[in-house]
Amino acid sequence: MTRRLTVAQAILTFLKNQLVERDGQQHRFFDGCLGIFGHGNVAGLGQALEQDAALRYYMFRNEQAMVHAAAAYAKATFRMRTMVCTASIGPGATNMITGAAAATINRVPVLLLPGDIFARRNVAPVLQQVEWPTTPDISVNDCFKPVSRYWDRIQRPEQLLTSLPEAVRVLTSPAETGTVTVCLPQDVQAEAFDFPEEFFQRRVWRVPRSRCDQELQARAAEWVRNAKKPLIIAGGGVLYSEASAALGRFAEATGIPVCETQAGKGSLPYDHPQQLGATGVTGTPGANILAREADLILGIGTRYSDFTTASKTAFQNPAVRFININVSEFDAYKHAALPLTGDARITIEELQQAVAGYQVEESYGNKIANFRTDWEKEVDRIYAFRKDPPISQGEVIGIVNEFIEPSGTMVCAAGSLPGDLHKLWRTRRPGGYHMEYGYSCMGYEIAGGLGVKMADPEREVYVLVGDGSYLMMAQEIVTSLQEGYKLNIVLLDNQGFSSIGGLSQSCGNEGMGTKYRYLKDGKYQGDPLPVDFLVNAASLGAWTARARTGAELKEALLCVRKQPRTSVVVIETSYEERVPGYESWWDVPIAEVSESETVKTARQKYEQGRKKERYFFGSDGER
Repeated sequence: MTRRLTVAQAILTFLKNQLVERDGQQHRFFDGCLGIFGHGNVAGLGQALEQDAALRYYMFRNEQAMVHAAAAYAKATFRMRTMVCTASIGPGATNMITGAAAATINRVPVLLLPGDIFARRNVAPVLQQVEWPTTPDISVNDCFKPVSRYWDRIQRPEQLLTSLPEAVRVLTSPAETGTVTVCLPQDVQAEAFDFPEEFFQRRVWRVPRSRCDQELQARAAEWVRNAKKPLIIAGGGVLYSEASAALGRFAEATGIPVCETQAGKGSLPYDHPQQLGATGVTGTPGANILAREADLILGIGTRYSDFTTASKTAFQNPAVRFININVSEFDAYKHAALPLTGDARITIEELQQAVAGYQVEESYGNKIANFRTDWEKEVDRIYAFRKDPPISQGEVIGIVNEFIEPSGTMVCAAGSLPGDLHKLWRTRRPGGYHMEYGYSCMGYEIAGGLGVKMADPEREVYVLVGDGSYLMMAQEIVTSLQEGYKLNIVLLDNQGFSSIGGLSQSCGNEGMGTKYRYLKDGKYQGDPLPVDFLVNAASLGAWTARARTGAELKEALLCVRKQPRTSVVVIETSYEERVPGYESWWDVPIAEVSESETVKTARQKYEQGRKKERYFFGSDGER
């Protein structure tokens, strides 16, 4: 039996019949298609989507933004559901590359279907085609290869029969997932073929809870039992495995403290007795001091980015050893670790059984409790910091954090906000803190917030965004209104790129190119630019309010709660007032030769900091 369909129609028919299952819960994997049409996809995928509404279509304004929204949707569902994204050829396709990179780096699944140049070539060069004189089989879509976990170009209809199942295998694989790109020449999209009927049968992709090697687990249990100063680093894999409860039980039973990466924040509620909060460059004092002294690091679902390891300076104990629980072998072996390659939840549960009876020493437990108490006092101090306008960013974070419902989600991505939020945000449940910080992509915030809201329309989504990111990608406010998904946006206006301005100054420079000011004497040091974000957001259809003080922000948030549509509250914050760093360092190379004395001084400090960077080769001799 066969069914005659175009390639585009066959793709949609196949995708809508792909299901996933984990822990007995089964549902469709692809929940819709986000897109912008052009000549490269309107007559192919556009026709198929219009003909068959089983895969709902969402109209976006920017191709990069729609990939961010799809990735946020996948992340908010702990990678158990995702969206498809379609764009035209040329700029429509390449606009998706940044979003593709972010999804792959953050290990979340998105399927991209960019239009492509004609397979039959006789009409080449087509509009928006880049010609390559040495070979005719390259298009701009080849740029997706380094940022995709799987890439293919469909030159003949029957290639779908092998390509699409492989694409879904990668997307649903906990170890391999990321961006999948299937390029669709615009003529091939419209071609008909007699596809075998069984190709469209309902298929369930079971997401396994794979177990690690038992001998390695026994050795890991021995390492834990012998540890005097163990520390857990919880990464995004804890959330994706839905292992928070298991981690909480393990920490309670052993007394081992837990600190969190950006992706792993929310693995434990902020008030859990073993929770030390953020770790690394944007970490808390307790987490970073214990990391420095630890004799055993138990990394769970983390890829050990330089922010987590403080550029390889975080772990200074000469005898420190690493145990890594990770579904990806690539990540499990990092830092010469004992690799427990397997699902986070099941591995934590089995390791707890293997170390039954182990408890950290009482003195270590007291140290953890003292660090927790001291840090909560510091957060309270920053939250309560009152000054004349413009107010501090830390105060804004505190007001929003105390206002948001426990079931709500805060979304952010880039600038100085992620560092402050990582330290200060009191997360109450898994998924309540949504940060894109693998790629630290400006412009993600509003699009990502839309994806989170689409994943669970009942939850309240609060987007915290700086003026720099807002100016890069605010247009999905219009999409949120058209599709009926309300976002609560708090826009912090500090009249510049405060994060990089501060970094520039710490490097001994003057913050060139980081303030929104008119040119004066060849420098951006004139009057502030008269950008009115309130008027801008209102022109896109949002309900808007302006706040200058903490009291006005609280009042505005109360009004936002009553609004039926996307709302934007604009508040000016101090460019200079920043939350400090605690017990950490980040490798940003300083100019080795300079005429500036401040740069010379910064270089000296930099050279001292680099001396603490370490390589890890392992001390056990066997893995």
